[in-house]
Amino acid sequence: MKKIIFASLLLSFAFSACAGNGKEKEEKNQSKEIKKMGTIHLTKAEFLSKVANFETNPTEWKYLGDKPCIIDFYASWCGPCKTIAPILEDLAKEYDGQIYIYKINTEEEQELASAFGIRSIPTLLFCPMNGAPQMAQGAIPKDDFKQAINEVLLKK
Repeated sequence: MKKIIFASLLLSFAFSACAGNGKEKEEKNQSKEIKKMGTIHLTKAEFLSKVANFETNPTEWKYLGDKPCIIDFYASWCGPCKTIAPILEDLAKEYDGQIYIYKINTEEEQELASAFGIRSIPTLLFCPMNGAPQMAQGAIPKDDFKQAINEVLLKK
């Protein structure tokens, strides 16, 4: 009788150990999934090379990016900026490969904020591949962001 109990305990242990190994393999496969890009923080130098060099072209807007973008001018202490931050992160992942979502901290990049006449935050700049950028201010709901992305940036 003791041998039967011992054998059944041994078998149940073996099966539970196998189940754990399968789970580990599944977790490893999930961790290999491509992680989608989130928002990208820009400095002035990065803005000049990735978005528009307003120093060499002060009178004409020439977008330098390879995909349309949204630029979020924000401050870390701003309540409405904090409200839209997770929305922008979600949208950056949802539209990964189609658009960029850049963030510019107006306290750290005061010259950029001044160059674009940013007087209230959040201010958002929607930059299509062709044509002039469009500016919006305030905390925008996610559905309105999606509409602007589809109509202004992606021209859907």
